[in-house]
Amino acid sequence: MLYTNDTAIERLLNSYRTYYNITMYEGEQKWLTAICEFYEHSEKYVLSRKAELWAADCEEFIYLYNVEHLTEEIFAEIRDFSKKDGLSRANIGPGHMYTYITPVIVCNTCTDEARKALKKCRIYKSFRFSLHGWMDFHAAVFEVSNNHISTNRSGKCVEKVLKNILFLKKKKRR
Repeated sequence: MLYTNDTAIERLLNSYRTYYNITMYEGEQKWLTAICEFYEHSEKYVLSRKAELWAADCEEFIYLYNVEHLTEEIFAEIRDFSKKDGLSRANIGPGHMYTYITPVIVCNTCTDEARKALKKCRIYKSFRFSLHGWMDFHAAVFEVSNNHISTNRSGKCVEKVLKNILFLKKKKRR
């Protein structure tokens, strides 16, 4: 399927609406279109809620960007903003298990230098020796001109999700 930047972002937002809290942005950050937030709290207890065995909080923040031509400098700016904003939104402390920060950049074209910077991007942080969880940075670029998805090593799971959303045909309901 052939996409434009806007139709690809709209398809992603429609898919994310089911599970994520979405905040749309216009003009505040140059390329930022939306931030999608997901929070999950899990716990296990015995007999009553007072006898809690464990509890875990999981968070994911997806940043959707719309860029005409992705360069290494633009990628660095997007990476730094996403990391800083994602860490400020994270609720780090006892019970925190993980936070995933995921910038998804939809662009027409991408330079080879930007693609190399994306593939080299490795941001991981543990909090109190992982007692308060960790943060992992998943990054993905979708090039509209050739329907190509590139990710960093941590973002391979994002690649699968993007392929399912963007390239699988919707099943008709009976």
